[in-house]
Amino acid sequence: MFDRERPSFEDSNNVTVKRCFFAYEWAKSFLTGKVTADIGCADGYGTQYLADYTKSTVGVDYSEATIAEARKKHSAKTNLSFVSGKVPPIPLESNSKEVVTAFQFIEHIAERKAFMQDVKRVLQPGGVFLCTTPNAKMSIARNPFHVHEYTFDEMRKEATEVFDSIELWGVQGNEKVNLYYEENARWAKKILRLDPLGLHKLIPASWLVTPYNFLTSMMRKDLKEKNADTLKIETSDFFLTQDRLDYTWDIVLVGRKN
Repeated sequence: MFDRERPSFEDSNNVTVKRCFFAYEWAKSFLTGKVTADIGCADGYGTQYLADYTKSTVGVDYSEATIAEARKKHSAKTNLSFVSGKVPPIPLESNSKEVVTAFQFIEHIAERKAFMQDVKRVLQPGGVFLCTTPNAKMSIARNPFHVHEYTFDEMRKEATEVFDSIELWGVQGNEKVNLYYEENARWAKKILRLDPLGLHKLIPASWLVTPYNFLTSMMRKDLKEKNADTLKIETSDFFLTQDRLDYTWDIVLVGRKN
């Protein structure tokens, strides 16, 4: 049993991988030539991509075993390093980074505002925080790995209390992406009919991990077989928008420190 979501690169998981990796590609323009950190880096699959463009990058993850794997995998990149530590606090010096990224991470921790405050501590003056997280209004079923999913209103309020200025965007998909998620939603709703009382929202999250992993895997394999576009979707099929934010898939936060 895993206590965190980790990247899964099976064919059936292609849409989720491309949706997550879209953020790393988007971040490139913010961090080229900069000193950066990537929080919640897992095995460094996205962090190592960022290191191709940065002056230096450090990946941070709570699991020492995962960090050891990341160091081994990406040892050839001399401007890339990894440290382990449960955050907050972030195990990095104050005023040490020009850009901090945290993609699909903040929803996994309880001390979210304290985390953002610690990001600000780590940032140099003029530094930028780039964060993505699922939009709660587009979630159908409870994800047992997520402690809290934000709405745009919640993120705006919390981030404004921490950073000197913020921008909020939404990650949206084109017709191929949105058709996939419509089929995903239909599948999930069929499963939820088996729980008319909504008990899955009340029981301990740890009880849901095994059935959630099993049903999610089964659903994505089924969608891959039924939707020919599942394996064709790329990061280019996602885009940022400020229109109809409540109907976008992910919240994107740009927080700045003066």
